[in-house]
Amino acid sequence: MKTKKLIVYKSNQVIEAGYKLSLNEQRVILACIAQVNSQEALLKTDEFLLSAQEFANLFGISEKRAYNALTEVVESLFNRYLVIDNPDAKRKNLKRLKMRWISSIGYLPDEGQIEICFSQKILPYLSELKGQFTRYEIEHIGKMTSVYGIRLYELLMQWKTIGEREIEIAWLKKQFQIEDMYPDMADFKKRVLNPAVKDINTHSNYTVEWTQRKTGRRVTHLIFTFGEKEPKTPPKPLIKEEMILGVSKSVIKKQARVGESWEDAAARIKAKKLKDKK
Repeated sequence: MKTKKLIVYKSNQVIEAGYKLSLNEQRVILACIAQVNSQEALLKTDEFLLSAQEFANLFGISEKRAYNALTEVVESLFNRYLVIDNPDAKRKNLKRLKMRWISSIGYLPDEGQIEICFSQKILPYLSELKGQFTRYEIEHIGKMTSVYGIRLYELLMQWKTIGEREIEIAWLKKQFQIEDMYPDMADFKKRVLNPAVKDINTHSNYTVEWTQRKTGRRVTHLIFTFGEKEPKTPPKPLIKEEMILGVSKSVIKKQARVGESWEDAAARIKAKKLKDKK
């Protein structure tokens, strides 16, 4: 039976929000967001279940590692938050909004699963979405091992119809909440940029390349160009050619004489081959 594709829908404000999650925290959040019906209202009481088996299948790890991951996430995810700049166009004086991802998280050890409820403030950014939102299939980030790869993939998917995006490095570091880390550009490339690009090229449905732009003598911007990979086409099955008396029909067609039957032609060709071998 074909497994239903899980699709992540996020408001672009969440895609561009400032936050920092571990790899497994990111995976849990995305697996639960993929269960949300983005066109219907999401309530603060709505619970989302995620089992270790589902987690293992989604992200290509063993069930034992999945159990351990969910146990760790239960202890840490409740305290994680995100920051959205200028969250409400109607409230010009509201410049920043800081909110938790979830309002509750529970662990059901006998069932090997967790249950979470999203925080009230984040609900409008995950449900009843119209206009400015981004969608992608969770399988396209499922095997990524870099949190930066997942984040960069989302930022590029915002611009997938254009296939190019220029991003200021200072802004990117701020949204990844690593402003005080990797001041040296070479270190930033080694620890953040290159692993993220490798993750996308290896595991996602897109390929990406990047160049840099300087302001004065300092590198300040990254320019990403990207496009969808060609779908893999299965090899054509070998067609077994029909044989008559051990001679293929294609050979018979080429060598048959006028008025000669398939069998007579095959017998003659076969006899000639035997004679030529002597």
